[in-house]
Amino acid sequence: MREILETQVIINAPAAAVWKVLSDFAAYPQWSPSVRQFEGTPVVGKRTKVLLQQPGGTSIKMNPVFLKIEKDKELRWKGKLGISGIFDGEHYFVLQVISAEQTKLIQGEIFSGILVPFLKKMIHGNTLAGFEAFNAALKQRVEEQGL
Repeated sequence: MREILETQVIINAPAAAVWKVLSDFAAYPQWSPSVRQFEGTPVVGKRTKVLLQQPGGTSIKMNPVFLKIEKDKELRWKGKLGISGIFDGEHYFVLQVISAEQTKLIQGEIFSGILVPFLKKMIHGNTLAGFEAFNAALKQRVEEQGL
């Protein structure tokens, strides 16, 4: 089973400014309501512990492998609950240039595994709310910094 969740927000800043905030992993605890902490610095092909917090207080520490870190364009990781095939998620942030002063952030996740049908309510409830809160916080931080 697969389920895709995707959100978007327009940020009034160039892609480089959005990337600067998105890739400053040490600063997430200062502004992000849902991706609360990275342990260490993410590197493609390596695992880094990530603390996720959903609205409503549910938090989980994941140990995803980073699949792509492409400056000014994309950040992507894949995590799993226990063993592969139970409940896996490939999370992504894609930056699309609209103009020199506007960037579209697409945040999404491709969920797969045998538990997906049982977790659809959570995916389209708290997880969606967490994505939207992150998008709004990122937009605010980037636009306030005026980078």
